[in-house]
Formats: sequence, structure tokens, C-alpha cells
Amino acid sequence: MTLAVEALSAGRLLPAALVGIALLVALITRFKLNPFLGLTISSLVVALIAGLPLEQAVASFGKGFGDTAAGVGTLIALGAMIGKLLADTGGADAIVDAIISRSSRRALPWAMAGVGALIGLPMFFEIGLVLIMPVVLLISRRSGMSLMRLGIPALAGLSVMHGLVPPHPGPLVAVNALKADLGITLGLGVLIALPTVAIAGPLFARYAARWVDVPAPELFEADERPNRPKPGFGVTLATVLLPVVLMMGKALADIVLAKGSVVRSVLDFLGTPVIALLIAVIVSMVTLGRGARMSVREVAKSVESGLPPIAGILLIVAAGGGFKQTLIDTGIGKLIADWVAGSGLSVLLLAWLVAVLIRLATGSATVATVTASGILAPLVTTLSPGETSLLVLAIGAGSLFFSHVNDAGFWLVKGYFGLSVGQNVKTWSLMETVISVTGLALVLLTDLVI
Repeated sequence: MTLAVEALSAGRLLPAALVGIALLVALITRFKLNPFLGLTISSLVVALIAGLPLEQAVASFGKGFGDTAAGVGTLIALGAMIGKLLADTGGADAIVDAIISRSSRRALPWAMAGVGALIGLPMFFEIGLVLIMPVVLLISRRSGMSLMRLGIPALAGLSVMHGLVPPHPGPLVAVNALKADLGITLGLGVLIALPTVAIAGPLFARYAARWVDVPAPELFEADERPNRPKPGFGVTLATVLLPVVLMMGKALADIVLAKGSVVRSVLDFLGTPVIALLIAVIVSMVTLGRGARMSVREVAKSVESGLPPIAGILLIVAAGGGFKQTLIDTGIGKLIADWVAGSGLSVLLLAWLVAVLIRLATGSATVATVTASGILAPLVTTLSPGETSLLVLAIGAGSLFFSHVNDAGFWLVKGYFGLSVGQNVKTWSLMETVISVTGLALVLLTDLVI
């Protein structure tokens, strides 16, 4: 049940939002509190300052937490299962090996961007980075090419998919919070992601390699799977792309087929996100497991082991939903929506700016996406389905802006590449900024034609 709060003073709403966000930033950055706790505490503080009764504050948070966990949590869990199977069976390696073997030296940076995007499609950024870095380092050492020329494109592919394309947690949270159409968002996300990867990856890497010229660290040299067979490239690629195809099929059916037709009904069912990912998990257990000659027990263990690492992510995402619902129920979102309506400022630009500010302050793309989605949620009533999906993508682009020392990914990349803090800023941090700005520009251009 949505809570109606009519008597709250408008003079208390904006300070409540500012204090709540500032508190969230301080708890995460200054006191190193887990974002789950930070979001929970900040949500209650926002409600109390805004004048929401305590019992309603708890109910608002609980409603948002439950709705988000139900709407997004299952998808994240299924995606994690697919990612773990890809890692354990060597399916990810099969994709990498096949693309690299077919690429000339000149095309290697573009191949690495493609590998990063493919690996990043079903996996969390951190998992994809761990999988792809041994390949990047080995290819750099054996080919003699600059580490930045190969590493930046791979990172760009991973990061763009993580920020813009469902079923990653950030885009899924925004889709859920803004009630966007997942199929349309997925289609537009892929459309915008491809040129963004090209610009922030192989093209930007040319300059990054001039600014920072370092040899690849000798972290990985031996083949970690000398005796284990791997699934074939074709079957692995088909498995990875299966949920994407199903969800895009649903989106196309909704556009071109008549309502009530049998074909549209079937495609709508198969393209429902939870069904598409469930089918992909079942298929991957057969295709990837058989390709790696794993026993039924080994496959089951791999799938099961994919869940514990994402427990913390699920709690953070759900708590973000509670924070979002509190912003809505206090009326803060409506206040901001009214201000935007009278300011003449582009909703898409505003969404990007809000996400950028929270990203810079907290270092978390997920927190930036969750918070910005909650603030902008009241605006979607005036937008078309296509514009709502672009709003999701604008928030996603903003959430990737300038990763720095308060972002775990910053230190992960620094460690793998063997860079100094300054060198990491010149390469990784600037690459993230290029992704963010390019993504926004493409979102604004797309808005002119839909």
C-alpha cells in the first residue's frame, strides 16, 4: 500500500533530502559503513526530518525493500548463476580464445573490447575483471603491445555493460524504480553501449597508452586449465546471448504483433526477465556443463556457489529500494519533480547530474543509480516508454563518472595493472569519465528521434 503524506511541510522536504544524502555519503565514505546499513539509517533520518510518522517511515522502507528484492533480487541471483557457470566451465575462456585467435595485431584492441562486452553482458564487473585480466596481461606480454592499448578496451567493454545494460543490478534497479519497459531499455542500452565502448575503449586507449606506458606485470603465465575441456565458442556465445535474445524478442513482439495473438503471448512469456534468465540458467547447465564434461553434481555445486558472493549486493540493492520509497512517500520526489517542471532543465540531463554527484561522493555506481532513481521516479508519469528507458540510461551513464579513490574498482584495476594512483587516474578514471559523457551525449541524441 502506497502511503499518502499530504501534510508534510515543503520547507522540510528539501533539507530532509539533502541531509539524508549527505548522511549516506558520510556513512559510506567517512565512517566506512556498509552501504546496506548506510541506506537503512539514511532512509529513516530522511523520513523523520520530513515529518513522516515513525511507523510510516518503517512501513515505507519495508515496502520499498520488499518490492525491490522481489522485482530485482531473483534476476540478480539467476545472472550470478550463469556467470559462475561461465567461470567454472571455462566458457568465458572459450569466448576469449576464439576471438583472440581470429584477430590480427591491429585488431587486438577491438577484439579485447568485444571480449569485455561479451564477458560483461552476464557478469558483474568484478567477476568479469578477474576472468579477463589474465588474458589481457598474457596477450600484452606475448604480443609486445602496450598494456593500456589492450587493457582499456577490455575494461570499457566490462564497465559499459555493467552500467547500461540489464540484467546488471544498476540498470535493473533503475528499470524497477522508474517502471521502465525492460525490453525497450535493453534494446536502447545495447544501441548506446556499442558506440560508447568503441569511443571509450580502442579509441581512447590510443591516448592512454601514450600517457602511461607500463609493461604487463607477470601475474599469470601458466595455463590454469591445462587438462580440462572447455565448451565450444559457438555454444557458449549462444548461451550467453539467449536471455538477451528472448527479452528483445518480447520487445519486438509488443511493437509489431497484434495484442492477443498466440505468437505474441508466447514471446511475452519467454521474454519476461525472470523466465528468460531461468531458461538461460537451465540451458547453460546443459550446454556449458556438458562442454566441460562436468558431472551433474559438479554443475549443481557450481550453480549453488554463485549465490553466496552476491548476498551483500542483494541487501544493498533492496535497501536502496527502501530509500527510494521513503523519498517518494515523504513527497520529496514530487517536490523535485515540480521544480524540474518549472526550471526548463532537461530531465535526462538532470538525472545524469544527480547520478554523477552521488557517484563522486560515494564511489558506488549502485548507490548512485538507486538514489538518483528514487529522486527522479515522480517524473516518469510525464514521459513516454522510450523516454523512461532513456532516463534509466542517463542515470546509468552518470553512475559511471570518474571512478576515484573511494571506489573499490579503482583499487582493483590499479592492482592488476601495477599502476600508481596518478597513472590509474590518467587511464581508468578518465576512461570512466569518457564512458559517462559519451553515454549522456548518445542518450540526448537518441531522445531527438524517439
